[in-house]
Amino acid sequence: MTNTASILVLLFLAVTFVQSAYDKIFGWQGNIDWLKGHFANTSLLKNNVPLALGTILILELITGVLTLVGCVELLINGGRTFGFYGAVFSCITLILLLLGQRLAKDYDGARTIAIYFVPAVLAVFWLS
Repeated sequence: MTNTASILVLLFLAVTFVQSAYDKIFGWQGNIDWLKGHFANTSLLKNNVPLALGTILILELITGVLTLVGCVELLINGGRTFGFYGAVFSCITLILLLLGQRLAKDYDGARTIAIYFVPAVLAVFWLS
């Protein structure tokens, strides 16, 4: 039973992060332009948008790969290692995204990220 729930949550996280990474890769300049405006009033991020976006992109790619491999691992042999690390990377990535939203004072965006955090933490718990 837990494997089924874990696989479903890992798939949810994989779709979330793979799609987000895809959008960043193929819409890089549009993302940079939008984020420069979004973070214009933050002292930490306003001059570091490309670096911050690149960091998030790398984390999203790692997370997406780990969660997808974790699904396969669970299906093939019941292993939990890759899924666990994918869930942990999901939490780390979401915390960084939350930090950015809070710095930008985008509380609605921060609330949305918090919703994604719940299944990520559940996956960490189930796979630990």
